[in-house]
Amino acid sequence: MLKTKIEEIKKQVLEEITKVGNSDALFDLEKKYLGRKSEFVGFLKNLKNLAPEERKQIGELANKTKLEILDIINGKKADLSKTGSNAEKEKIDVTISGKKRGVGHLNPISIVRRDIEDIFTGMGFEIADGPEIETEFYNFDALNMPADHPARDIQDTFWLKNKKGKESLAMRSQTSAVQAKYMEKHKPPLRIIVPGKCFRREATDTTHDHTFYQFEALVVGENINVGHLKQVAEDFFSQFFGQEIKVRLRPSYFPFTEPSFEFDISCTVCGGKGCRACKYNKWLELGGAGMVNQNVFEAVGYKRNQYTGFAWGFGLERLAMMKYKIDDCRLFHSGDLRFIRQF
Repeated sequence: MLKTKIEEIKKQVLEEITKVGNSDALFDLEKKYLGRKSEFVGFLKNLKNLAPEERKQIGELANKTKLEILDIINGKKADLSKTGSNAEKEKIDVTISGKKRGVGHLNPISIVRRDIEDIFTGMGFEIADGPEIETEFYNFDALNMPADHPARDIQDTFWLKNKKGKESLAMRSQTSAVQAKYMEKHKPPLRIIVPGKCFRREATDTTHDHTFYQFEALVVGENINVGHLKQVAEDFFSQFFGQEIKVRLRPSYFPFTEPSFEFDISCTVCGGKGCRACKYNKWLELGGAGMVNQNVFEAVGYKRNQYTGFAWGFGLERLAMMKYKIDDCRLFHSGDLRFIRQF
């Protein structure tokens, strides 16, 4: 049934594109069939629900059809750029001064976020979201950080003024806050990423800001282990940077994971051979990761030791700086058009 539906979508594109007479109509058609909320992209996101053999067949057909539709649209773009439509030619008044039409540019953070979402949905992950103003329970308590835990001091949270007797509210200091909310409403197995904005009371410099973006990854099920964490990470970063990436895990401590790791990837500049970018260390430090602490599972209503899982949290600014060789994170929020127009 899915195979027939995919073929019907291609047939519809072929029929509708013959009626396209200008670039605006072509843009609308492309958005309709290949946009982020299109039915076709919905197929790709739901591949994880199919049986392995059917997922492989439908996935290959869907990707092949997507490329064919892109070729059809690009061919139409080329035709329009050469000839234009008669309707557009009739609208031109050569006696009127022309107006330059500006084209907007995505911020590198938006570009990186879309790349991450596309890669992970292709791997069968769902995208979860949550509020930027969070309760104390979800931001700290559910993540194994009670009121007297020293890890709270490290995050320098922006607390909000609350009414007496009400639960304390804060600007979320980490996207991990969505973990507990999602797990309360869903039973394993589950695979999600949580991209979003976070806030911490930090001094602004070339690598830190009070407002920043993270993306959380969470996988929970039976017999999930560190090997799964490492394999998923290597697959993701290899696709993200367009080259083979190796992952190194070093023992560390985070209250919501046990065991915990500092997360390094092989240098994207020298490929792990050693250069000035990695200070001849061959590795680039990226963030934290680990196996989900069983206390977190208990906080959301799971039985202790019934499930295992891994989680990590990385900064989108850090990934954008590495991918596009940007040396100052303040540029992302500067509003300087000279910076944005490069992307």
